[in-house]
Amino acid sequence: MEFLEILWLGKPVWMWLTFIAIVLTLLVLDLGVFHREEREIGVRESLAMSAFYITLGLAFGGWIWWQMGPTAGMNYVTGFVVEKSLAMDNVFVIAMIFAYFGIPRLYQHRVLFWGILGVIVLRAIMIGFGAAVVQRWDWVLYIFAAFLIFTGIKMWRNAEAEYEVGKSPVLLWVKRRFRVTEELHDERFWVKLPDPKTGRMVRYMTPLFLALLMVEFVDVVFAVDSVPAIFAITTDPFIVYTSNIFAILGLRALYFALAAMVHRFHYLKYALSLLLVFIGSKIFLADALGLAKIPPVVSLGVTFAILAGGVFYSLWKTRGEPALVENEPALHQR
Repeated sequence: MEFLEILWLGKPVWMWLTFIAIVLTLLVLDLGVFHREEREIGVRESLAMSAFYITLGLAFGGWIWWQMGPTAGMNYVTGFVVEKSLAMDNVFVIAMIFAYFGIPRLYQHRVLFWGILGVIVLRAIMIGFGAAVVQRWDWVLYIFAAFLIFTGIKMWRNAEAEYEVGKSPVLLWVKRRFRVTEELHDERFWVKLPDPKTGRMVRYMTPLFLALLMVEFVDVVFAVDSVPAIFAITTDPFIVYTSNIFAILGLRALYFALAAMVHRFHYLKYALSLLLVFIGSKIFLADALGLAKIPPVVSLGVTFAILAGGVFYSLWKTRGEPALVENEPALHQR
């Protein structure tokens, strides 16, 4: 039992094991029980699943509040809300990836599920590295803050630009070096087909696997923004990682609802850009005011105000616009 009380990254091992057990249970239930067979996920089910994940994430925040105090609890909720909000921008790009490769809704859950597994590992690596750097050189937080301000300004200026999947250097590199089929092969990521030159059976990537690679790549790109953002809120690795992962776990569920009404959140990017500027400015503002940091309740309140303003303004500006129809499989990469 003494092993469970050993500190790892500032927290007892039992706290980390509790979190890991919850995440593994959710993943097993998702793939092994609720989605054992490939099927389309409708908007109603998506909203119900998303509400469940949000409730669970906030409940975990309540547990942190109980275990670690109100400051830690508010930092967790702020990090959770920020990551969930930034993940919505990720949803828009994932919708473009699925449209580009012509991935039907029937197989999208499979891509997102395995994508989430990759995200859990990648975020652990990035957050672990970030925590080690911040602990050794605390002035790095000022670099994070300046980067967030720069990113927020850049996001505002490029808010109308769309992500061009076909020009991604990762996609171009993969297609030059690996065999890729032109068509989907049901839910399979890899297939064996005869080589057109030799006739022998060789392995080919399918567009489904390319979509998975692009989803993982896009998350790494977005993590460059979201990881510094959460470190600007708190440097506690446990709060940083758990708030990130609980927010991302619900991304898969939220996607199927948001993808059907992406156009209704067209102006949310402007709110997200303001949010990044605010989070980055907090560190410099705290220094200017002679504070150790901006109070968590202020950060949480401003975060909610910015996001609520962005959501309501988007819904008001896009009222009456018809819903977008998802493209049927028509592989654009040809």
